[in-house]
Amino acid sequence: MDSFSSSPSTGSQPQFSSEQFKDQLKTQLAQAYAEEFLETIRVKCFDKCITKPGSSLSGSESSCVSRCVDRYIEATGIISRTLFSAPH
Repeated sequence: MDSFSSSPSTGSQPQFSSEQFKDQLKTQLAQAYAEEFLETIRVKCFDKCITKPGSSLSGSESSCVSRCVDRYIEATGIISRTLFSAPH
C-alpha cells in the first residue's frame, strides 16, 4: 500500500494527512516551477546576449544579461498578477 492511502499499512512508511500531502505537493511544484523559470531565463538570455562564449563576459554581454533577466522577471510578474487577479 502507498504512504498516501487511508488504510493502515504494514510497512514502516509514514502516513501523511491530506494537509501534509497538499503542503508537500505545493512545495514540490513551487520548486519545480522555480527551477524551470531559472532554466528558461538562463537559456533565453544566454542565447540573446552571449555572442562569443569565453572565460568571462564582456561589459555589453553582462549588461545585456542583466537587462534580459530584469525584463523577464518583470514580464512574468505582470502576467502572474493579471492571471491571478482576473475574475473567475
